[in-house]
Amino acid sequence: MIAVIQRVTQAKVEIEGEVKGQIDGGFLILLGVTHDDNSSDIEWLSKKITGLRVFSDEEGKMNRSIQDVEGNILLISQFTLHASTKKGNRPSYINAAPPKVAIPLYEEMITALESNLGKKIETGEFGADMQVSLLNDGPVTIIIDSKDRK
Repeated sequence: MIAVIQRVTQAKVEIEGEVKGQIDGGFLILLGVTHDDNSSDIEWLSKKITGLRVFSDEEGKMNRSIQDVEGNILLISQFTLHASTKKGNRPSYINAAPPKVAIPLYEEMITALESNLGKKIETGEFGADMQVSLLNDGPVTIIIDSKDRK
């Protein structure tokens, strides 16, 4: 499971011109699910994300977590994070999990993040054509792959 975490001052996702999810201050997370991801990936990754200390403390040092600052999360599914560009110029998405595998894991991640954060998060819509806009704060962008934890 790959997560691209961006610290933002604001972010929103629109589908067909309608706002589906919107936050002020926190993380915009792009999440890619692969074939062999499971609940242990979700448990580890959701705790890692909500514990990341990338928000400034009183001295201006990145020392506070999203929990500490009572920030928000906008979670977007993005199968293209598992694109392979080894051959040719057209990416292959063979490493991305099919919807029957990815959707339940995406929904489980929503539940895990809400539990760890202690409040509801905002989301996009799995498989939809979405327009995502954000104001990256810092900029701070971190990529975490749950397969790199060992």
